Amino acid sequence: MDQLIEFAGNHMLMVVAFIGTLLMLIYSEISRQNQGFNTISTHDAVNLINNEDAAVVDVSSADVYRKAHISGAWHLPLSQLKNPGKDIEKLKDRPIIVVCKSGGSAQAAASSLVKQGYASVSLLRGGMSQWVSDHLPVKTS
Repeated sequence: MDQLIEFAGNHMLMVVAFIGTLLMLIYSEISRQNQGFNTISTHDAVNLINNEDAAVVDVSSADVYRKAHISGAWHLPLSQLKNPGKDIEKLKDRPIIVVCKSGGSAQAAASSLVKQGYASVSLLRGGMSQWVSDHLPVKTS
């Protein structure tokens, strides 16, 4: 114990950096758990789609969506999320997987859908970039 105290006294900057990093990790984990949606892998997304009839909502721009999207995905640009329309409202009781090109826009969309009362919302980790990287099928239009 004396050595630990001596080390901390001699390396104060390193100890402060360690404690700061630890606090940031704890804050990040608590924030992640309180966001109201799950972040899932492509493998988990495929399982949700195949076994639980999950709907995929792609919030990418129209150009990105046309280049590549998951087959059967609903296209709902982020700009239209506040007024999603009656077709998307039918999905309220189904599991929803939100996706965009890389995952950034989808995170805001997932939060918005949770606030609007959608039952089970998940975010695809890595977005379409990860989906394509994992050699999963895409559709173009």
